[in-house]
Amino acid sequence: MAEAVTRSAARAQGVPHTRRESLRGHAAMLAFSVLIAGSFSLGARVANLIDPVAITALRFVLASVAVAVFAQIAGPGLPRRAFAAPWRYLVLGGLYAIYFVLMFEGLKTALPVPAAAVFALTPLMAAGFGWLVLRQITGPRMALALAMGGIGSLWVIFRGDLSALARMEFGRGEAIYLVGCAAHALYTPMVRRLNRGESPVVSTFATLVAGSVILLVWGWGAIRATDWANMPAIVWITLVYVAIFATAATVVLVQYAALRLPSAKVMAYTYLTPVWVILLEALLTGGLPGLIVLPGIAAIVLALVLLLKD
Repeated sequence: MAEAVTRSAARAQGVPHTRRESLRGHAAMLAFSVLIAGSFSLGARVANLIDPVAITALRFVLASVAVAVFAQIAGPGLPRRAFAAPWRYLVLGGLYAIYFVLMFEGLKTALPVPAAAVFALTPLMAAGFGWLVLRQITGPRMALALAMGGIGSLWVIFRGDLSALARMEFGRGEAIYLVGCAAHALYTPMVRRLNRGESPVVSTFATLVAGSVILLVWGWGAIRATDWANMPAIVWITLVYVAIFATAATVVLVQYAALRLPSAKVMAYTYLTPVWVILLEALLTGGLPGLIVLPGIAAIVLALVLLLKD
């Protein structure tokens, strides 16, 4: 059924549904998971150098410009009628802003790999919010995959310490980021609930603009207090990366893949993020996490396989 719906949507958009197109969709989501992973490693290195609200506000502004340029050049444009009932975008932009601010706040103390494992809990939380908001029912195989991914993520977060897992001893950074991921998980069904036929690019642009307004008002004091002229280069590198590659580019990749793959397969690539973060941190630091996290990584990969299986 999901494959049939995807084929119908693809034909409506003029996309031929072939094995080659499916492989291109998988390649797009593979790139998505890598780009998202980079934001954890870079974010952890600048989290204590700049106020989370200040960098997130500028990120939203830059990402809004990038998505607007894409919409005008390669997308559907930005028709005025798409911005009816702007309160919808304030809700979506607020949830999106909470996620990114708390991500940087959490990365002040959380290591990149456990933080990425927290992110891998998002599909499980999204399934719960999907039922609450849209009454979406999760099938048995999907439920098993989400459970496996959640268990694997918790194993990595607690580094295989079962006693700490039993006591739910989250580190402060992981706990803060978990709240942010809950906002991100709620954002996903709210997009569908509040959508009135707008294209993903238009909806994303309006959401980013609304988030920019919220963050500029909320964090104006922090923005003014930031010594932008003397920020180290890593802050600017991170800002450009998260705005262009981890925000604007990923929107394009998800939209591209969604026309070629069922939504479950698109979501599945979230589980690859901790794996990429481990490899990226190994390249940057020359070290690998202890072997104790391997069972958790194996469970996450198994969840990915279950979600990708037809």
